[in-house]
Amino acid sequence: MLPSSPLSFFFFFFLLVLSFMICASAQGPPSPGYYPGSKISPISFDQGFRSLWGPQHQRLEQGTLSIWLDSNSGSGFKSLHSYQSGYFSAAIKLQPGYTAGVITTLYLSNNQDHPGNHDEIDIEFLGTTPDKPYVLQTNVYIRGTGDGNIVGREMRFHLWFDPTQDFHIYAILWKPSETIFFVDDVPIRRYPRKGDATYPNRPMYVYGSIWDASSWATEDGKYKANYKYQPFIGRYKNFKLQGCTINESPSSCKPPSASPLGYGSLSLQQISAMKWVQNHYLVYYYCHDPKRDHTLTPEC
Repeated sequence: MLPSSPLSFFFFFFLLVLSFMICASAQGPPSPGYYPGSKISPISFDQGFRSLWGPQHQRLEQGTLSIWLDSNSGSGFKSLHSYQSGYFSAAIKLQPGYTAGVITTLYLSNNQDHPGNHDEIDIEFLGTTPDKPYVLQTNVYIRGTGDGNIVGREMRFHLWFDPTQDFHIYAILWKPSETIFFVDDVPIRRYPRKGDATYPNRPMYVYGSIWDASSWATEDGKYKANYKYQPFIGRYKNFKLQGCTINESPSSCKPPSASPLGYGSLSLQQISAMKWVQNHYLVYYYCHDPKRDHTLTPEC
């Protein structure tokens, strides 16, 4: 039954539009049409990784690895092999409540092989206060820019779901030509190779960790880790590692395809889904930061 007066009709129409907007937002991004992670079988933690530090802060139960941070220590793990390219993912569930200053990660790095001159590709969850959503930070460091001369290439996002309520899949697809970041197989960022100086191309390991980054993690260090809320726990399962190790010839080994196009880049449908995420949930992009010295990031 429709409202009878013009005022009530306007109010009814306003509620209808508002309801549509809320439902559209709650539905999340449009389908990417292709799910690269579905082409890869998961492995157990022991098949692909080992504890790197804080082993007393790790627990493996029924296929789920829990790592935690308290006032004594954080924890981290590392892949058994180094890779030249590939698809690397895990289903991750984050800690609810007050997590300011706490970083939970899945990333690629060669910092142990090249200290002071390393490469890195990051997925980092920046801890938060209970009244604000988590920030997912993606980042790329090239040849030492994450060491003494810090030149980050950050893109930060909010998520279209609550990452503390369930496991979601976070992935990095690193190829010689580009790097693509995925959330639940939806591409959220594409970082193309525009030259050796701005692209990581040396072998890297896969890492995961949880640690205290109070000096910068939450609103540039405004909120610190508060150990009244410890332990802070990150949960990981359904690990997927498919790539070219350093023992394989690049000519005989190709990383998984990002799209149904084969070895090529994203399809138009995937690009549409990525643009939707960036239009609705991107909260920081280094190329658009007026405070940055963009002579250090020529790809911008």
